[in-house]
Amino acid sequence: MKKILFAASECVPFIKTGGLADVCGALPKTFDHKDWDVRVVIPNYSCIPEKYRSQFEYVTHFYMACGSYIPSKYVGVLQYKLDGVTYYFIDNQEYFNCFVPYGDMRYDIEKFTFFDKAVLSMLPLIGFRPDIIHCHDWQAGLIPVYLKNEFQADSFFWGIRSIMTIHNLKFQGIWDVKTMKGLTGFSSDLFVPDKLEFNKDANMLKGGLVYADYITTVSDTYAQEIQTPEYGYGMDGILRSRSDRLCGILNGIDFTANNPETDGFIVKHFSAAHPEGKAENKHALQKRLGLEEREVPLIAMITRLADQKGVDILAPVLDEMMRRDVQFVLLGTGEPSYEYTFRSLQSRYPGRVSANIFFDEALAQQIYASADLFLMPSKFEPCGLGQMFSLRFGTVPIARKTGGLADTIRQYNPETKEGNGFLFETYDCGGLLWALDEALRTYHMGREEWAHVVKNAMLCDYSWESSAVQYIALYEKLKEN
Repeated sequence: MKKILFAASECVPFIKTGGLADVCGALPKTFDHKDWDVRVVIPNYSCIPEKYRSQFEYVTHFYMACGSYIPSKYVGVLQYKLDGVTYYFIDNQEYFNCFVPYGDMRYDIEKFTFFDKAVLSMLPLIGFRPDIIHCHDWQAGLIPVYLKNEFQADSFFWGIRSIMTIHNLKFQGIWDVKTMKGLTGFSSDLFVPDKLEFNKDANMLKGGLVYADYITTVSDTYAQEIQTPEYGYGMDGILRSRSDRLCGILNGIDFTANNPETDGFIVKHFSAAHPEGKAENKHALQKRLGLEEREVPLIAMITRLADQKGVDILAPVLDEMMRRDVQFVLLGTGEPSYEYTFRSLQSRYPGRVSANIFFDEALAQQIYASADLFLMPSKFEPCGLGQMFSLRFGTVPIARKTGGLADTIRQYNPETKEGNGFLFETYDCGGLLWALDEALRTYHMGREEWAHVVKNAMLCDYSWESSAVQYIALYEKLKEN
């Protein structure tokens, strides 16, 4: 039996702010439980829904100090089993009594330092010795550091390997060295440029990148991009130095929960073999959102309204886009200036634009199932999930060729009938409009031509089962070495 422990700051269905939670919730369930014992540990946030918290079971508790700034404090360990996976929850209400999992950075730095040491400290007490601890993002970045430097004095930890997964390199957990010494208890020789020091501060993610036995990120292209100054956020040097211990493995999506043949939110079920129902969903969405009920390309965007998501190159050309005979649906929130931009667009194009400045899961599923085209003009996108959802529902993506978008979307070629979407490379308004026009040109070739693109999209397999095969290979490789 191979034993893996996922350590992260969030996990579906308990707490979610982004794709990290999806990974930690979905991936452990895909392993064959006869051969793999995969468990997950996250903080016991008070904002976890009560329907779960009320079922958590007490396992043990102990008291633990970190550095001089964190004296001996209570650590509770709770557990909950769901779909064959055991979840642990590190309890300390001083740190984890909160309305949202993240807030003030200084305080987040302290509580996740506490969490990282608590994860390792609990293992002998609960009788679980993992072969590999799989750490996710900066919040778990100190676990490999503690493992290699402090816990090696205990033979229980000998031979335990660690993996550090980067979900978004932009966020690193940076604070001043003096405070980090006080929080961690680490000696000064760890706060040097080839270890935790970064621009005279301390960097939690860098610690994980230096001390982990292996580094992964969420797409192969992003793994290459983060080794460059443009995308590396100061970590490109250390990542290049460890390129032989770095790889990209695409995230997946839950194919059962996101299935056009069974989805409970959509009006009419459909499939790649029988796509006719997609048109009924489109007409129903037009009616619901007050759009003109006619045959016209329906473009959708479900996103956080921020520059990273390409809104800064979309906003200047929205009127140009609407000069084409199209409809546009937006779902999402973000920077107030962009929220105003899209509300204004709707007022200028009544019956053709629907700006929904909120998030609603049911509406999101209906949009994925109904739209013809899906916009993802991201400046950078480590993996991206929106394009996978859109492909699953036969909504053809228009995206920038970066990160996970480059790894999941192939330019459609009308001559060969190959490809599942439309890509542009240069990050500017012109590139975006070019890709849009390529998509519209193909759409207007006729129903038979467009049906090829839609079928290609729906036949793509970006399920977690596909990703798990690669993780299994990596785990086995590390366990043997």
